Amino acid sequence: MTTSSHTADVTTPPTDSPELALPELKRRLGQISDLGAAAGLMSWDQETQMPDEAARVRGQQMATLEGLAHEIFTDARTAELLAAAGEPADPTDAAIVQITRRDHGKATKLPTEFVEEMSRARNEAHHAWVDARKNSEFSTFAPHLTTMIDLARRQADFLGYEAHPYDALMDNYEPGMRAAHVKTVFADLRDRTLPLLRRIVAAPDAADYSVLTRPFAPEAQKAFAWRMAGEAFGLKSDFARQDESAHPFQTNFSRSDIRITTRVEPYWPACLFGTWHETGHAMYERGVGQRWERTPVSSGTSLGVHESQSRMFENLLARSRPFWNRHFAALAEAAPEVTAGLDPETLYRAVNRVNPSLIRVEADEVTYNFHVMLRFELELALLEGSLNVADLPEAWNAKMGEYLGLTPPNDAEGVLQDVHWSAGLIGYFPTYTLGNLLSVQLLEAARQTPEIAAGIDQAEYGPLLAWLAENVHQHGRSLSPEQITVAATGRPLTADPYVAYLHEKYEGIYGLS
Repeated sequence: MTTSSHTADVTTPPTDSPELALPELKRRLGQISDLGAAAGLMSWDQETQMPDEAARVRGQQMATLEGLAHEIFTDARTAELLAAAGEPADPTDAAIVQITRRDHGKATKLPTEFVEEMSRARNEAHHAWVDARKNSEFSTFAPHLTTMIDLARRQADFLGYEAHPYDALMDNYEPGMRAAHVKTVFADLRDRTLPLLRRIVAAPDAADYSVLTRPFAPEAQKAFAWRMAGEAFGLKSDFARQDESAHPFQTNFSRSDIRITTRVEPYWPACLFGTWHETGHAMYERGVGQRWERTPVSSGTSLGVHESQSRMFENLLARSRPFWNRHFAALAEAAPEVTAGLDPETLYRAVNRVNPSLIRVEADEVTYNFHVMLRFELELALLEGSLNVADLPEAWNAKMGEYLGLTPPNDAEGVLQDVHWSAGLIGYFPTYTLGNLLSVQLLEAARQTPEIAAGIDQAEYGPLLAWLAENVHQHGRSLSPEQITVAATGRPLTADPYVAYLHEKYEGIYGLS
């Protein structure tokens, strides 16, 4: 087990009373939240609007803000206030103190110098990744990835772990989850879905897939996607906006200031479903209780639970028959060249095409998880040192061949396609598949209420959104992923509903017995 000697001094008995300590602690947490929002706004601007030449100074600016927030959070006064706060009787205050103590315990293990170094390295790596991806040259990004892997190992050592350094990193995104458990879940999922994929690949096409690349003007794509985000899923311009970026993402600076991005391509489902994916994330943040505002509790409880919302909106709802039965006419109005000669059923079959492909964010429901498994296995190998960064493209291509029978023709469509490694997000990828599993489990639980089931069957999602806000969103981080899952669905996370969903849906679409 690794340990860290960089800890705050919390041994001095506090002199503050809880009545005085709590307000001061909340003011301090609000300041830290505001600094984080400012850094987040700079990051959003960097991805969407910032001129290229600003990159060098922007990295310093963001490092300053992140370093200052870290210093305030980890200094001795924060520890004194947490000790003096005791165990508040008010449930809201109690949750704020509990989550802050957890975060403080982790943050005090990371020296401020390391936090600033990480921020600068992320900024440099991001811009190197953008250029490398544009030119399809992994070699120009490799030194930066080497740095990010080294920083990830150091971060794991600072945080401490028992079984594997990956555990310490993944805990930042999915509290309580461990690499060994992910391996078991992924092996089970692979064994139960790879045969289904093989059967589908051998089956005749279920639709004319050329409709997915029919002419659809870029501005019309964005406008239709944004319209449906509001009309179907509740995302409004009063508190949200959409822009373009190289890699779609969602960020927010409060529940009243939410940003999503998309990208436009000839393959128009990338824009539409990418927008609705990020809308799921956005509506989660919108639904977090206002009582948690400007505190560490005010965000989704984990990235796996977050991903359950985005994948639910993108796939379980927006790729469903009811959705296209209801909104086909609106698409025909927005893109008559796309819908010419089609009806809702043929479009439904087309947008649910199963086809092993190179790009994760464009992958269908059946193949998507193999993209995640590939990345998880490579991350483990990089951290363990059994795989060198220089050999990563070859290893990537080999696993693409093993799982999906494909070989990327270049680095841009292979190892360079994701932004995560340039951002140092090691341990993030498994949450995508964990979210897939939870999405179906939550939807099944919600459908136990007849009004919600009837709404889903008519693509009227108001009752479902209310259920999600009540059972998932409002809690923020006050409940753990496992607590939310059990409370909402009655059992811990399991792959069973997801596997059954894939078999029922795609055996039906492809006419498999």
